Amino acid sequence: MITNPRAAGRGLLSPATEAAILAMAIVTALYLGRSVFVPLALAVLLSFVLSPPVVWLRKLQLPRALAVAAVVLVTVVTVGALGLGLARQVGDLGKDLPRYESTLREKLKTLRTGFAQSSLVDRATATLNELSKELEPRAGIDAVPATGAARDGGRPIRVEVYPPTEPPLDRLQRIVAALLHPLTTTGVVLLLVIFILLQREDIRDRVIRLAGAGDIETTTTALNDAAERLSRLFLVQSAMNVGYGIVITLALWAIGVPSPVLWGVLAALMRFVPYIGAILAAVFPLLLAAAVDPGWTMALSVLALYLVIEPAVGHFLEPWVQGQSTGLSPLAIVVSAIFWTALWGPIGLLLATPLTMCLVVLGRHVEGLTFLDVVLGDKPALAPPEVFYQRLLAGSTVEAAEQAEEIITESSLVGYFDAVAIPGLQLATGDRLRGAIDDARMRELLEGTQRLLDDVAQPEPATSRLPATNAKLAENAKRPQSAPMIEHLDTAWLGPAPGVLCVGIRTPLDTAAAAMLAQAIRQAGISAQAITVTQLAEIDLSRVKLVWLSSLDAAHSNAHVRYSVRRLRRLAPGLAFCGAFWDGHDAKAMLEQALIASVASTVEAAVQSTIERAQKAGTATEPPASSDDRPPLPVAAGVATR
Repeated sequence: MITNPRAAGRGLLSPATEAAILAMAIVTALYLGRSVFVPLALAVLLSFVLSPPVVWLRKLQLPRALAVAAVVLVTVVTVGALGLGLARQVGDLGKDLPRYESTLREKLKTLRTGFAQSSLVDRATATLNELSKELEPRAGIDAVPATGAARDGGRPIRVEVYPPTEPPLDRLQRIVAALLHPLTTTGVVLLLVIFILLQREDIRDRVIRLAGAGDIETTTTALNDAAERLSRLFLVQSAMNVGYGIVITLALWAIGVPSPVLWGVLAALMRFVPYIGAILAAVFPLLLAAAVDPGWTMALSVLALYLVIEPAVGHFLEPWVQGQSTGLSPLAIVVSAIFWTALWGPIGLLLATPLTMCLVVLGRHVEGLTFLDVVLGDKPALAPPEVFYQRLLAGSTVEAAEQAEEIITESSLVGYFDAVAIPGLQLATGDRLRGAIDDARMRELLEGTQRLLDDVAQPEPATSRLPATNAKLAENAKRPQSAPMIEHLDTAWLGPAPGVLCVGIRTPLDTAAAAMLAQAIRQAGISAQAITVTQLAEIDLSRVKLVWLSSLDAAHSNAHVRYSVRRLRRLAPGLAFCGAFWDGHDAKAMLEQALIASVASTVEAAVQSTIERAQKAGTATEPPASSDDRPPLPVAAGVATR
């Protein structure tokens, strides 16, 4: 029997469907097996926290078992002492709560009276009363008298229900049952932590074996990256939270809030819960301050304390100290918190950030899981040239201008053209070559580029002078507001007629690149204009000194470029033609045949070549240079001349 492979293949699932089924299976297993996975996850994460002190003790020649026992014992004793101290604080607070009840009642009564005196509240109350009367059953039609009330002459019978007395043995059993699960979980986690710390190297080797011993380097790098990130996250976050708790404790003690140590420890612990932890920690001391103080001074002071301390730590100090240790985007942190909380409850909320960070590490080192890094990581999803091209395709010139201003502030206008804009236009050229965009879309890209250049245009210099050295030229290039200036120039270089023409040799995309070059040349103090190749016949060429021919795909359309150059040279035989070939085409044949004078592949090289030609033209008719004059600039890197 012959089986048709094509027919058999129709029954197979697509890769996307298989991935979705696998993800659903993993999520289901995590949910159903949470009683096993939660202690295991807690133990693994705690082992990352306790590994540094174990390693430090091992460096002191302490045996591994003794080092692990010492670290675990110190941790248990510290947590136990902290728990006893908190229990004592809670007990003292419980004794004083009856004294605060009357104060809180008076404040609630005052608030209720204030709301009752409001005309808006009065109108709302009257409206609700009218609606309730309309909803009440009418006598004779909807009313059904109660049997007990009828027998008693219409008076209601008061009924009180008392719960049965619980035997002491049943109460003890209920308390033990409530404590049994958390105590069992704590014991399992502690036991797992001890074994993980004792068998750290062996567990790592087994993970490498399961991941594939054929690529030990990738697996080791991923494990080291995850361990380093988790350890740094927990240590830095623990140190920050402890400092935060100490500040809260001292501030509440100064304000006069009872049990400040309790609220300081609560604030430190709750900050491990992202976003909502600090808010929940502030509720209890705020209510207690309102109950203790007959006025509102203490409550307002506590509120101001949390409103100042939490943003200062969370938005300024913590990002500065912690940096990019998590590698997660803010949206990923929120989504992961929702996901893990729905999956594992409150424990999932505590583990959300470290677990998601492990997924991001896997995405960065495992090729098949790259989508995890893209979806959850904090790295930009698109490279700057891709962002530039996408914004122009979408018509979002405002967003493209924001990107340009940010990059120009850090580098320069020329640097933005060379690193972002020109490579972005090359992406568009690639889409043109494969037929993804047509001529109409390319004209839209040209118009968007022109609007972008208008938005990022900088004041052009009114006068010109020659920079002294190459170092000075480099300094000016880094500071676009101080563009290189050239002195002793022919007025034809300065305008108002363009001294330099930047010609798009074939497509609107070439013209867009020519417009960028023209703007960069104008920043250097030389008049320049960008045109299309068909507009060259309409320009008065009597004052033009130099023509740059812009092409984004000169290597792929070499014959067309050669034909265009010959035609333009016949149109203007006395002009100097240079090739701005952004794809890096060297054009050796055209240089050897003297069709063009030089070739540049970057805006920076083309601008510097233009400056040198303007300098030579300006100094050719001048008297000999004095001893104080600097030597002429050498040819810029990236410029080929014949």
